[in-house]
Amino acid sequence: MQFILFFAIWLLLIATAHYYVGKRIIPHCDVSVKGQRKLWGLLWVVFLIPEIPFFLLVGGIETWWNELLSWIGYVLLGTFSMSLSLIAVRDLWLVFWKFLKRLSGRPWGPRLSKSGTDYERRRLLFHSTNMGAVGLATVVSGYGVYESHRKAVVEDVSIPMDNLPMAFNGFRIVQISDIHIGPTIKRAFVERIVRQVNDLKPDLIAFTGDLVDGTVAWLRDDVAPLRELSSPYGLFFVTGNHDYYSGAGPWIKEAERIGFDPLINEHRIISRSRQSLILAGITDFTAEQFIPSQASDPAKAFKDSPPNLPRILLAHQPKSIFAAADVGCDLQLSGHTHGGQFFPWNFMVTLGQPFIAGLHKLKDTLIYVNRGIGYWGPPVRVGIPPEITVLELTHPAQNG
Repeated sequence: MQFILFFAIWLLLIATAHYYVGKRIIPHCDVSVKGQRKLWGLLWVVFLIPEIPFFLLVGGIETWWNELLSWIGYVLLGTFSMSLSLIAVRDLWLVFWKFLKRLSGRPWGPRLSKSGTDYERRRLLFHSTNMGAVGLATVVSGYGVYESHRKAVVEDVSIPMDNLPMAFNGFRIVQISDIHIGPTIKRAFVERIVRQVNDLKPDLIAFTGDLVDGTVAWLRDDVAPLRELSSPYGLFFVTGNHDYYSGAGPWIKEAERIGFDPLINEHRIISRSRQSLILAGITDFTAEQFIPSQASDPAKAFKDSPPNLPRILLAHQPKSIFAAADVGCDLQLSGHTHGGQFFPWNFMVTLGQPFIAGLHKLKDTLIYVNRGIGYWGPPVRVGIPPEITVLELTHPAQNG
């Protein structure tokens, strides 16, 4: 029910945004009334195309049509988002300029009739800035498609842990997150990830959720290359919200089949040279809405674990950090945010998550948020490249 409400709100917001852009662009175009109606019709087609793949997935239709419409629709959505941002910035500047003009005591000026030189000059100015915004958004979106499919940036991060056993000093955890294998991310993309991760020679691989957007039957072949991942201390998997949208039960089994150890509110003892640390994993923050028995529970994940050992938690959403800190977790590894992907989405993400990317600390708990290696929705990243993280555990005294 909450998911349906979220989607309804999403549709309303996107429809409102399209109406706003239409009102700011179409009346200033030098076309007839009939031409303006056609432009409005085109605008609503642009609004609808990105929504069609979602309804096809909900209806159980997973075909090449879904893939084609996803590419077209999501690229349009990315371009529209950037156009909206640029036009909104232009309009905010106009409001600010008029406000300053009013403060200075200068009159607003008479409302111009829809004829005459001054009206045509303003219409041309608006039309020019509108076309400039759409043109710039198209170019930047095209670059964003390239950036989203480029080789992932490897982020080397040192994680200081005062209670780290000497045997784990220099232990390397490679974190990958948010691949979103689905309509626009296919097998070749996954094969490249596998090669890049294996080249890093990880001690342990941690996948922090949002593996797929689609069913096992549809995406099994695209996910299959992940079975080639290799690390001496194991491959571990936790669920993300999109894994629940796609059927978490079958995907947990599939993840296990291809070599991952799914951590469903549970932990494992990782031992090296007779010393140990605790690696736990929890289900997605929203899991209870889909499978009540899988409600996210950090306390349950660490239950009955040996005392006085380092505690590392895999949790898809950064907002799990509050519960993790309360149960004495030393380090949480998360994803979910994609770092925002591109403006203005990077600011919108901050409304729901305490941390968006990088290393942070809450109380005595460190948290690292991975930007993700795939993307959601628009296949676009601008200034926020895909990421693979190498987290090297260190003891400050042992490296001092």
